[in-house]
Amino acid sequence: MFSKSRINEPGPKAAEPEKPKADVATTPKPAMDYAAPGAPKAKPAPSILSSDLTVVGNIKTSGDIQVEGVVEGDIRAHLLTVGESATIRGEIVADDIVVHGRVIGRVRGLKVRLTSTARVEGDIIHKTIAIESGAHFEGSVQRQDDPLQGSPKAIAAPTA
Repeated sequence: MFSKSRINEPGPKAAEPEKPKADVATTPKPAMDYAAPGAPKAKPAPSILSSDLTVVGNIKTSGDIQVEGVVEGDIRAHLLTVGESATIRGEIVADDIVVHGRVIGRVRGLKVRLTSTARVEGDIIHKTIAIESGAHFEGSVQRQDDPLQGSPKAIAAPTA
């Protein structure tokens, strides 16, 4: 019923001479570019501060960070996860904040979540918040449309 046509068959045609094959070893290889131009780059893995690590100083990243150790300083990130064994003494600012451990200082985030193992001593400024049963929290809670911007007290210049 159906038959195969010889017009589209691969291979050299009678009128065309066969081209010599290039030697694979001597052919220069093109530069490897796995990402297409203009394509978004792959999201990097989160940075992890292990439980045996103590950092004294501020940390700032546009990516994600997971803290399992001790940080004495401020942290600014996109997504911040405070592990159960972690202690942070300083202000934390991130789009998303998930607290399993201890934070002593102000928390500012678009989405803030305190799990049942969280221990927070300080004010929380948020757009949305979730506090699980069992979480320990001492401080005030304030909702703002843009909590990532500095507080009005910090922006105002002192008058002499």
